Amino acid sequence: MKEYKTITEISGPLVFAEVDEPVGYDEIVEIETPNGETKRGQILESEEGVVAIQVFEGTTGIDKNASVRFLGETMKMPVTEDLLGRVLDGSGRPIDGGPEIVPEEREDIVGAAINPYSREYPEEFIQTGVSGIDGMNTLVRGQKLPIFSGSGLPHNELALQVARQATVPEEAAEEGEDASEFAVIFGAMGITAEEANEFMEDFEQTGALERSVVFMNLADDPAVERTVTPRMALTTAEYLAFEKGYHVLVILTDITNYCEALREIGAAREEVPGRRGYPGYMYTDLAQLYERAGRIKGREGSVTQIPILTMPGDDDTHPIPDLTGYITEGQIMLDRGLNSQGVEPPIDVLPSLSRLMDDGIGEGLTREDHADVSDQMYAAYAEGEDLRDLVNIVGREALSERDNKYLDFAERFEEEFVDQGYDTNRSIAETLDIGWELLSTLPKTELNRVDEELIEQYYQDTDSEEAEEVAAD
Repeated sequence: MKEYKTITEISGPLVFAEVDEPVGYDEIVEIETPNGETKRGQILESEEGVVAIQVFEGTTGIDKNASVRFLGETMKMPVTEDLLGRVLDGSGRPIDGGPEIVPEEREDIVGAAINPYSREYPEEFIQTGVSGIDGMNTLVRGQKLPIFSGSGLPHNELALQVARQATVPEEAAEEGEDASEFAVIFGAMGITAEEANEFMEDFEQTGALERSVVFMNLADDPAVERTVTPRMALTTAEYLAFEKGYHVLVILTDITNYCEALREIGAAREEVPGRRGYPGYMYTDLAQLYERAGRIKGREGSVTQIPILTMPGDDDTHPIPDLTGYITEGQIMLDRGLNSQGVEPPIDVLPSLSRLMDDGIGEGLTREDHADVSDQMYAAYAEGEDLRDLVNIVGREALSERDNKYLDFAERFEEEFVDQGYDTNRSIAETLDIGWELLSTLPKTELNRVDEELIEQYYQDTDSEEAEEVAAD
């Protein structure tokens, strides 16, 4: 292991040094400052005679007298089942006051691409307990389903609710599996200390920490560390899923902070910028993260991802949500208007989408009426939303009785189906029962997306019930 004192330039989070032999891309570096502090870095660019090193802990204190040591290996994550219940920093070091990690393996954080032939198609339902997701945009085991949010919207509260409540109920009930076989990996990037305290308080109070591994990169931590945090989290998830058989849900927040770190590093390297100053390779970089979700044939476990990103200016055409939408299998959209009305969580089901939903619902997976109920509620809510625009012009009195029923449906859908609070955990049966209660406010003739047998079984004839109550009185 050679040691160099050949630093030529320090630019933002990057250190440039001269070398007299080839150095591998992504190789880990230790930099010892003149005051004896050791910082870790990674080779970002390697050319003949010079290397660019991104320093995880920031370049403060490093000068041209610092020593550079190349360790001859890429960055690895020490993994073990004992990581469950632990809190780590963005570089994978314990910050919870617990013992040092004794790893069973040391896995490369870049990971290995899943052979498409070896992928198992995702089709098993994950119950989040949130009606807006379970009923209308179902999450499937092995899927990547991001949450598109905006500044000031309660995406953190929704993330915590999903982390607390997510289960794989059907198979667990059939096979008698222990609920502990469902694990949560929570990777936070660039969050404030206040947000971090809220996360940890919730995890500890609800007991969710026992089945979770938490990675915390705070806003005042070096931006470069944010590029490592999601890879550390996903490496841990892959180990628990494919080596230990866990069904792992990975929640990454905030992807926007991760992309800002990429832009900062790109500016320091003086790269030619792409759209809005972000690197041209950002699509590839995000795909390397998102595509680590999935199932593998012959392996019990699975990795499911819920990345969270805040859209700058609530612009869904911004490069970060735009590129994310190309890679992932849908999105959950949070709406500022619903949030201002006090709807919790403020999920707008109309622009939301889960492309794998049809494969994860139905008889034997959720309930035989799930697909029809979802389609009918979507159509009815969309019509109610259109009529709200018309009411602003002509007034509600000008609408027909049928139109007024759809307006009432839209209001009740938001108040009773979507608005459930962050502490309510609904089973899929409860979610669908609420759906039928709402659909029963519409005439049977309007339920043109529901099978007649299901209408006979689940439709609640409120008019006849009211008539019976009047007769009884």
